[in-house]
Amino acid sequence: MSQAQPKRICLGLVAHVDAGKTTLSESLLYTSGTLRTMGRVDNRDAFLDTYELERERGITIFSKQALLTWDNLEITLLDTPGHVDFSAEMERTLQVLDYAVLVISGADGVQGHTQTLWRLLRRYEIPVFLFINKMDQNGTDAEKLLLELQEQLDGSCLDFTVDAGESFYDAIAMCDEAALEQFLEHGAVTKEMIQELIAKRKVFPCYFGSALKLQGIEQFLDGLLQYTKQPQYGDAFAAKVFKIARDEQGKRLTYLKVTGGTLPVRMKLEGNGEDGKWEEKVNQIRIYSGTKYEACQEAKAGMVCAVAGLTHSRPGMGLGAEKDSALPILEPVLKYRMILPEDMDAALMMPKLRQLEEEDPELHIVWDEQLQEIQAQLMGEVQTEILAAILHDRFGYVVEFGPGRIAYRETIAGVTEGIGHFEPLRHYAEVHLKLEPGERGSGLEFATECSEDLLAKNWQRLILTHLRE
Repeated sequence: MSQAQPKRICLGLVAHVDAGKTTLSESLLYTSGTLRTMGRVDNRDAFLDTYELERERGITIFSKQALLTWDNLEITLLDTPGHVDFSAEMERTLQVLDYAVLVISGADGVQGHTQTLWRLLRRYEIPVFLFINKMDQNGTDAEKLLLELQEQLDGSCLDFTVDAGESFYDAIAMCDEAALEQFLEHGAVTKEMIQELIAKRKVFPCYFGSALKLQGIEQFLDGLLQYTKQPQYGDAFAAKVFKIARDEQGKRLTYLKVTGGTLPVRMKLEGNGEDGKWEEKVNQIRIYSGTKYEACQEAKAGMVCAVAGLTHSRPGMGLGAEKDSALPILEPVLKYRMILPEDMDAALMMPKLRQLEEEDPELHIVWDEQLQEIQAQLMGEVQTEILAAILHDRFGYVVEFGPGRIAYRETIAGVTEGIGHFEPLRHYAEVHLKLEPGERGSGLEFATECSEDLLAKNWQRLILTHLRE
């Protein structure tokens, strides 16, 4: 029998691009009864990819929210961008999660960006469930994949799809002393203890399935129901802002999670901004699921909502008793010159760009007086295309971008590994580079340590040619 009081968690989906994260969100919403039909990324009808460019490209660009219920569990689901160019948007969303689901492609295993995500989840101390997707594809092997996760991510990644017998409890007991004592005494580990170990990031439950074929989805939802804890919140009002956006009418919305007390409509909020102290009133509270929302009179602790009426809020800001977040780690490293139409005055463009910078603070829009040009800091070419499309859709401006330049120059102190990827027309290539510091003034040297059995010589030559460029 269900408890009278439902358990409420904020759950975020994170993944390397093409792991099937948006498909997993669709299957979770469909299996829980939130959606009557399941959309598909390749059919351009995914419930959470609402922006035209997302549907066109088959990637998530902006974080989205959906609500679903599974038995006694109420989930606010936040789908985040997987593409590395939109990492800052994903990282801001991490700051309001109770739990994260790291989606991994069973066909590809742990990839470069997967490890970056793992480090971020560790930095923000977020408990993690793993969903190993695409297990319906030929050649996928759950045992091999689990071993890879344990070697490359954490030894406490454990298979939660097996029966809860002695070997299951034994594996859990090896992750914690108190759990070991309980196992030795009773031959099992209690559900409450397992919940605690997951919440403290001592155990990482792994589930295997296929989001597209709806395989393993019910078992995964049952796992979330059974092994998540209701977060505890204080009585004093507190909230964390993670996103600024505008609705179709251009109204400014502040997306936040209430982390203490309650937030009623008409409440006055205050803070310190660049222009000194500010105080503003909440005009409206919206609870979004996809593109639709319900206006409500108050938001309780644990709820994620969009608030109208605030003009000074910014991503990462703490309201009430909540502290401001640290700046995101994943900063753009390329600087692009914005090429405006000949008849356009840069002074008219700057206020529009400031609006976009408000929504994505990592843009760092700068007017270079000496060069008489607007510069934007971005992650890469995909982001320039998206920015150009947003400027056209929202303001009717047609802009282009010059080639990207490194935003700053520095050298490496020791041996390090760099990872680059390339995505033409749904193909995917990934290159790992070992970088070593040379003698000062010795210039650049290029070599390959990759066996021709793994990668043909012509591809290796191609990579070295582009590196030299």
